[in-house]
Amino acid sequence: QVQLAESGGGLVQAGGSLRLSCAVSGVTFSDYAMAWFRQAPGEDREFVATTSGSGLTSNYASSVKGRFTISRDNAKNTAYLQMNSLKPEDTAVYTCAADRLYKVTDQYTYWGQGTQVTVSS
Repeated sequence: QVQLAESGGGLVQAGGSLRLSCAVSGVTFSDYAMAWFRQAPGEDREFVATTSGSGLTSNYASSVKGRFTISRDNAKNTAYLQMNSLKPEDTAVYTCAADRLYKVTDQYTYWGQGTQVTVSS
């Protein structure tokens, strides 16, 4: 059974940092690209970042470039999203996703349950 489990969300003040984790089981982790998406109330789901199975190639939404970093530890079957200089507009439910193909769309095969990130002003 393939499972993705996010953790690390919470409430943080503007300018602060959070690191989200996504633990993956049920697949050969290094064969899968990982991605993060977010969705705020009343808005469409938005691509945030993705990284290839090796972690050597990454892509970011322009809104988070320079502030967020996606990474992975294949020995731990875990992907991460380091979020720095957080802004109130970053408030959303953040969800991780996995697929054999590297892409910036929301067409990923496996999805986690999501974790809430709230940034106060």
